[in-house]
Amino acid sequence: QVQLVESGGGLVQAGGSLRLSCAASGRTFSSYAMAWFRQAPGKEREFVATINRSGDSRIYADSVKGRFTISRDNAKRTVVLQMNSLKPEDTAVYSCAARSVDVSRRPTDYANWGQGTQVTVSS
Repeated sequence: QVQLVESGGGLVQAGGSLRLSCAASGRTFSSYAMAWFRQAPGKEREFVATINRSGDSRIYADSVKGRFTISRDNAKRTVVLQMNSLKPEDTAVYSCAARSVDVSRRPTDYANWGQGTQVTVSS
């Protein structure tokens, strides 16, 4: 198991930027593919981005491609989601997740989750 704690959420105006971090503890961080998901009120959890164990392969949802960047630092046991050009529709609780095999877009494939951090984008 790996424990995950997100930070960096907040309130930002449309067009602004936020940087979310996810700190991991527990088993070897580099053995986990990592992902960010989000969930808005009344909606299902939605895939945002994922990065493989070595950090050289990334996949993004079409809705965030070109605006968001996922990265990881295995030495620091962290994964970061840099969010630029934010839109009101990006408002959601953002959660990081870990999976001990290859990347996946499906939240049901992830067994390890953080508690989430709120991101609110005002128009």
